Amino acid sequence: MFAVFKREVQSYFYSPIAYVLTGLFVLVVSIFFFLSNIGSQSADFNPTLSTISFILIFIVPILTMRIIAEDRKNGTEVLLITSPSTLSGIVVGKYLAMLFVFLVMTCLTFVYPIILFIFGNPPLAPLIGSYVGLILFAAALISIGVFASSLTENQVISVFISFVIMLIIWIIEPIGNAVGGWAAVVLNWFSLSSRYNDFTTGILNVGSIIYFISFIAVFLFLTIRVIEKRRWSQG
Repeated sequence: MFAVFKREVQSYFYSPIAYVLTGLFVLVVSIFFFLSNIGSQSADFNPTLSTISFILIFIVPILTMRIIAEDRKNGTEVLLITSPSTLSGIVVGKYLAMLFVFLVMTCLTFVYPIILFIFGNPPLAPLIGSYVGLILFAAALISIGVFASSLTENQVISVFISFVIMLIIWIIEPIGNAVGGWAAVVLNWFSLSSRYNDFTTGILNVGSIIYFISFIAVFLFLTIRVIEKRRWSQG
């Protein structure tokens, strides 16, 4: 698993897309930081982080589009699944590599809270909670992206599938609120965005953490099953 993780991280940072995507991410965060904090003279960074959580719907599909699809297109998937590593180890290694890349991107945004602490007094507990929630939210989206990448060898199609699934998950909460009643309760329970909002108050909800971890495990399991089915179909 570690060998797969190392290989994917190295190959990702050897490609220009890593720096383009990271630069784009930082640029978007900088714009919203200027609008939400500098422009309005607010020390609360949570609105900016909430906006970032929505931007991830567009960023993560591009981040994960090649993680499995490229191996399948180049014919190197066969070498991976016949390697000494287990299939689950390969999938988890690839997933952790993408999560690591996102964490690197997230670390670059720490400069903005530091600026706020220098010139103001932002609430610490909600800030920490929002970052924890953002990382868990992104980790869940990355698991969707890895799953989508396993379905096709076309990276564009992978991006489209990821985006559609993530968009559906994002609009579950407003749909539930519009419908109301028991449907709202059920849909809000499944909503990732509503569970992310739980962290913005500064309270680390154990139930939400378990839900995020379970969500990730389900999509990684589905990814393993897709690759395993393809392996057996190919003999």
